[in-house]
Parts: sequence; structure tokens; C-alpha cells
Amino acid sequence: MIAVLLGPNGQLGTDVQKANAEGSNALTIKPVGRAEIDLENIEEASRRLRDMQFDALINCSSYHKTDEVEKNAQKAFTINAHLVQRLAEICAERKARFVHISTDYVFGGQAKREPLLESDGKAPLNVYGASKGMGEDLALLADPGAVTLRVASLFGVAGASGKGGNFVETMIKFGRERGELKVVADQIMSPTSTADIASMLLKMLREGADGGVYHVVNSGAASWYDFAVRIIERAGVAARVLPITSKEFPAPAKRPPYCVLSNAKVARAFGALRPWQEALDDYLVAKGHRARGNAAKEPALGAASR
Repeated sequence: MIAVLLGPNGQLGTDVQKANAEGSNALTIKPVGRAEIDLENIEEASRRLRDMQFDALINCSSYHKTDEVEKNAQKAFTINAHLVQRLAEICAERKARFVHISTDYVFGGQAKREPLLESDGKAPLNVYGASKGMGEDLALLADPGAVTLRVASLFGVAGASGKGGNFVETMIKFGRERGELKVVADQIMSPTSTADIASMLLKMLREGADGGVYHVVNSGAASWYDFAVRIIERAGVAARVLPITSKEFPAPAKRPPYCVLSNAKVARAFGALRPWQEALDDYLVAKGHRARGNAAKEPALGAASR
């Protein structure tokens, strides 16, 4: 199987290539980055892709700078929605599989406060979430066989493209520099390893997942505060973590107070995803922040009480 990979240099794109290289029955992956195709130019991107031979198209690209997106809605809907529709159309024309990456930020405004199902209605709170939600709908309208993976709160060894790292690296860096961190405690989500998403994505592609939406996240839930506490403790950073409210940390784009995703659907079809705590430990080992099986390298001061 030949697969074109859009967004090959981000956290997930990097791990898709790594997982493919290390696994059996590897795909032939053609990475296509910004230098090759300008995805903002839909007509040009379409022409270039139609000239390429592939059996699957994996779309890990998006305009995902959440706060910046609030002021650039047109660009967001171009890349996150209308481009996605065109990619799905191209795949439907040539009977290729289309795998698209979406986000937990399609939720946030709902009253439900238990793990969200694929069938739950979307309720985005910001432009980014709205544009990604539209992209999901347009993909399935153009190609009922399209597979959309909703992912969340990513951490991967490559760091987020255009964001200068990820939350884990930010907490470790600032914890070491400042000795104290203030982290939002009233936003609950699903921390997820891009390595685990990559492995599941490839399995779904090889085994022929039915078209539709799947929540592909590590098991469990945490607030950003809980996540930070775990990072600091497991990395052995001597820093104190203090909980704050989202009102104390205002941002241009509103964040969901609750966007925990249930991964039961993908687990039934393709196998369970491990807890996020285990995935975090493996990430810290891979990045050299913690030796496997050893105690933390520095005495952590721990978390302040709520």
C-alpha cells in the first residue's frame, strides 16, 4: 500500500513514519510537507495530489495554533474544512482510503460531563474547533469511507509543528527554570501519546476500518494541573505545581472545560489503548527525562494542595 502523508514533520506525522518503519507489513509512505505543496492553495494542492499515485491519503496537517486561529477564521476554514473536503473527494474518485485527523475541541459547550462518544453532538467553543468540526462533516459527505480520528492533548517526541514543543516539554523546562508552575485545573481532557495514535492509525488502515469517526486517545482523563503534576513528579523536577482557574489564565480562544473522549469504539474494533500515565512514562524515557525503572533524578517538591 502506498500512502501519501500530509503534515509529515509534526508530532503525529513523525510518529506515523517511525511506527511504520518499525512495524511489520510496512506501507510505502510518501511524506509531503509544506515545501512540496501549499495546502492553503486548494486548487494547486488538488492538482499536485491528483498527479501522485497512492492507495491511501493520511491527513495530519491542520491550522492548529488555537489562539492565532481566532483572528484568522478564513484561513482556518480553508485548511481545516474546505481542503479536507477536497482531499476526501480526490480519495473517493480514485477509491483510495482517506484518514483524517480531527480534535477533541469539536466539543466543549455540551452539558455532558462523562467521556464523550463519537455519536455525541459537537459543541465547539472556538474557531479552531468549529473549523475542524466542519472538516469532519465535509469529509464524510464527500467520501462515506473516510476515517476520521479525533485526538487530544498530544505529546510526541518531535514536538508540535509551529508551537515550539509540547505541554510536557514546556512543564519540564519552566519547572526547572522557575521552580514553581501555575496550571489550569478546571479543564479536563484526555492526554495522549502520538506514538500510540500512530500505531493505532496504521493498524486501522491495514485492517480496513469502516468509514466514520473514532476517538483515538489514551485511556483515562486529567486536568492540565493533574497532567503537570504527573510530568513533574515522573521527570524528577524540583518544582511546585499550583492549581489555578481558567479565568486566571485568559487566552484569546476559549478552551473546553470538559472534552474527555471515550475510546470504547476503537477499543472494541482494534484493541484497547493504554492509560495515559504509561504512555507518558515511555515518552519521558524516550526523551531522556527519566531512566526506565529508576527513581526520579531530582527530588520533586510535588504539588500544592487544591
